[in-house]
Amino acid sequence: MPSVVLLAGLLLAAAPPADAPPPVAREFRAAWVATVANIDWPSKPGLSTQAQKDEVVAILDRLAKSNFNAVVLQVRPAADALYDSKLEPWSYYLTGAQGKAPAPYYDPLEFWIDAAHARGIQLHAWLNPFRAKQAGAKYEAAPSHVSKARPELVREYGGLLWMDPGDPAARKQTLDVVLDVVRRYDVDGVHLDDYFYPYPVADPRTKAEIDFPDDASWDRAAVKPSGPDARADWRRENMSTLIRAMYEEIKATKPHVLFGISPFGIPRPDKPKGVKGFDQYAKLYADTETWLKSGWVDYWSPQLYWRIDSPGQPFRPLLDYWISINMHDRHVWPGLSISRIGTKAGQGYPVDEILNQIKIVREAPGDDGVIVFSEKALQQDRQGLATTLAKGLFREPALVPATTWLAAATPGPPVLRVVEGDFVLDPVADAAVWVVQTREGNAWTTRIVPAPTSPLRLPRGDADAVVVTPIGRTGVAGPAVASPAP
Repeated sequence: MPSVVLLAGLLLAAAPPADAPPPVAREFRAAWVATVANIDWPSKPGLSTQAQKDEVVAILDRLAKSNFNAVVLQVRPAADALYDSKLEPWSYYLTGAQGKAPAPYYDPLEFWIDAAHARGIQLHAWLNPFRAKQAGAKYEAAPSHVSKARPELVREYGGLLWMDPGDPAARKQTLDVVLDVVRRYDVDGVHLDDYFYPYPVADPRTKAEIDFPDDASWDRAAVKPSGPDARADWRRENMSTLIRAMYEEIKATKPHVLFGISPFGIPRPDKPKGVKGFDQYAKLYADTETWLKSGWVDYWSPQLYWRIDSPGQPFRPLLDYWISINMHDRHVWPGLSISRIGTKAGQGYPVDEILNQIKIVREAPGDDGVIVFSEKALQQDRQGLATTLAKGLFREPALVPATTWLAAATPGPPVLRVVEGDFVLDPVADAAVWVVQTREGNAWTTRIVPAPTSPLRLPRGDADAVVVTPIGRTGVAGPAVASPAP
């Protein structure tokens, strides 16, 4: 029999009534917001502070309307910062001049976090680990940028500037930046994309692939593998060393912060059998299978950007393969390319392609979740995608799946009072959101609301019962409280 408490003369149960509300769906629903080249936000460099904020609000309102529960925001596109950093300069993509702060001043990452959390949306900080300048970018580097302040760490490659992963000081710079974000900001996760060593480029004259120019760091390496693939093995070990250190250091700093990676979608050619395409193990020096098998992530989001029936890159077999090597039962939330949906019917992918991919993910073993690239296609509602999701597959709100292996406090039960006929909830420590379920007659309505810092009044209206469940930072549910049946 559930325990009860007496508050303000009203008897309230510490567990749901016998006719309990329906369970709440668990699904990671996220969108990438790319800042490099102003793909998604801000829409162009040098917008006013207010215009930048207005665009943030529009993006988050669109995501909330379609029942997304997470956003993956690119905060370090090119060894720069879309937040107030002492380690790297302000990004050109924000203010139009690298090193120039927003005026009037604000901290964009802080604003994003506050605005996302106010809507019950997680904010994951997405950082590019080694890119120092995008190919074709024309802006002048700030004096504090790594290419000027530490030029010995940077290599020019195919029009890019790239921090050399083989230099321990370059890896330390990236790790220091990540940990600085984790320490100073209330982020829910840290996210890396698929840019480890750069994608190979060819010599325009000979058409031969150009090798990454890391002779200096190779010559200085204290430990070198032997054998015919020694240089490649060393490069892979450089990346694996960073990935493992990043996971361990994030957990030592803030255990509840998730670490996720979105690698290229193919593990290796012929994995699974018959798959064709780019070999990230040999070309990006990314031993992604080992990273997942070793549990050095909390979630894994391979970029499965191909059609379901693609002959060389079939969606379902690729997803199944990644799941099959997930030895530590981490979250597998694949990336989907909604940017390939045309603005008009008959262009690019049809909407049904993405909807069917989400259905396949839901049918696969493990918990559910996707990240879509990129947010602009949602904001444009291409071929009605955002509207279709809101009315269909994402019609009901969903909680982010629980990350049970992370150390984080489980929230206690909120205090539920009745004041002048309305329900009033007092805040509880360690809650990120509340699941509020109200019953009118035999029908239940579910809402997910941000956990408030002051009492929250819920107008009773025609509701005859309410059940509230607190959800902690890692998605773990605390004990529910309920009003009595009338």
